[in-house]
Order: sequence, then structure tokens, then C-alpha cells
Amino acid sequence: MSFPFAQSPPSRESAEAGPRRIALICAKGGLDECYPVLIMANAARMTGIECSVFFTFWGLDVICEKTVDHLNVNFVGNPSSPMPTMVAGLPGMEKLGTNFMRRKMDELEIPRAREMITILHDSGCDLYACELAMRMFDRTDDDLLPEIAEVITATEFFEKTTGADIIFV
Repeated sequence: MSFPFAQSPPSRESAEAGPRRIALICAKGGLDECYPVLIMANAARMTGIECSVFFTFWGLDVICEKTVDHLNVNFVGNPSSPMPTMVAGLPGMEKLGTNFMRRKMDELEIPRAREMITILHDSGCDLYACELAMRMFDRTDDDLLPEIAEVITATEFFEKTTGADIIFV
């Protein structure tokens, strides 16, 4: 199975309502936590739905140069983890889980997070970083991947995505 990429989405514009729009908020930076947003954004673009993604708090790790290639799977405190918390907290378990997930993603030909960000950008998805989270975590524009359109406030994100279906992940 090959991962489908949003290269040239078909038009979903309705004469009455205009184009369908979706706005996703990514607040988590774990390898297993950010992919629902990246995959949903890609699916939206593939079907011609306009899409914007707002990365806030730990979600900034997905769009920062120093962290995007080092996202991990954390089993501790994850209620869906198949592993008991006592075992999940042992040294090396995070690396084991991360390696397992990366291997499965490679088998399914799912691009790494950095490539997904590029794919989304190239397909017309608007990517934004949260100004407040950037200040809280002492990050600057120079820390961000070049695909990020701008650093904006939450209010500005809602203004830019007026009329969109908003999904917080």
C-alpha cells in the first residue's frame, strides 16, 4: 500500500456555499499524536477541501527544525497503550515504541513528519504557529520550518478560518 499524496486536489466548490473548509489544531508533538492532524489535513487537500493547521503548545515540535525529526512515542500515561505504565516507564521503552512505529510507517510508505509538512504546504494547506506558545517556549521564527506561513494568535487563526469546520486534536 502506498501513501496517497495531495498533489492536485479536485475542486469541491459549490456555487452557493463556496469551497468547503477545515481548520485543524495540533497541540501535541508526539510521533503518534501529530499524525492524525497531518493525515486528516492531507486527506482534506486530496478531496479539494481548503485546510489550515494551527500548531500550538507541544505541537510546535512538529514544525520546528530542531525537533521535527526527533518526535517520539510516549507510552507512559497513555490510556490506550497496550503496555502497563510500570513497564512503559522503564529505560528504553520510549525508543522501542518510537522505532516500532517508524518501522510500521515505513512499511506503509507513510512519509516522516518533515516530509508531510512539505506535502501539505505544497498542496496549498496553510500552516501556522501559535504566537503565545512560541513565546512561552522561547522559540523564534528562525526555529520554524520554512513551510510555516506565519506566527499568529489564536484569535487571528479563528479570523482566518471563519466558516471552517474546526477540529482540535
